[in-house]
Amino acid sequence: MQKCCIVIPCYNEAERILVNEFVAFVNEHPNFSLLFVNDGSTDNTQELLEKLCANHPNINFVSLPTNQGKAEAVRKGLLSLIGKGYFYLGFWDADLSTPLSEAVRFIACFESTSSIKIVIGTRFKRLGSNIERSTKRHIFGRIFATFTSNILNLPVYDSQCGAKIFEANLVEELFKEKFITKWIFDVELLARYQNLVGRETLLKSVIELPLLEWKEVPGSKISLFYMLKVPFELLKIRNYYSR
Repeated sequence: MQKCCIVIPCYNEAERILVNEFVAFVNEHPNFSLLFVNDGSTDNTQELLEKLCANHPNINFVSLPTNQGKAEAVRKGLLSLIGKGYFYLGFWDADLSTPLSEAVRFIACFESTSSIKIVIGTRFKRLGSNIERSTKRHIFGRIFATFTSNILNLPVYDSQCGAKIFEANLVEELFKEKFITKWIFDVELLARYQNLVGRETLLKSVIELPLLEWKEVPGSKISLFYMLKVPFELLKIRNYYSR
């Protein structure tokens, strides 16, 4: 298996970072590395990460001086990994709502089909899976996905799952510019990639992988006010990337 590094943005996550699970994963899968991006946390996240990384060479962290939002934390983390010898780069939610074990399945997708360049987790509740998601969040997700599909003209089921892995050679082009939205930059990523390679190539090279397990974890940083802005953010993305 080729080397992969996963960026984990975190803001005030000291109470939610499951240290033992991160350590167990890198010990079991030495081809994986983790890079935490401390996004200007004001709690004990910094101290926790210092202790975690001191004893585990495959786990590192960088700290941003002020809180810049998930999009910028992910962007800066991924750009810092370019040229470090990784074949795959990705990002993952710090609360491990998606278990890290799913990352192994992501890499298997790349290695089974050479045309695959991007793998996106999708929270598709079905027989044989364990997807724990509130009814309210599920309904909002379906409405959001419908708007996203129409705006991008792509059959996207779940653009917002916080688990994505890319071939490393795509990262510089996809992340070199700042995102125009703070939380729904996942939609921007698809828009950028479509502008870069065209719709037909995107359809052949991006796969949504249904997760075997996903668990909703309390403590989301997205405010209700921002949720009300989402339709306008989607329109902003459409207008910006259709130029």
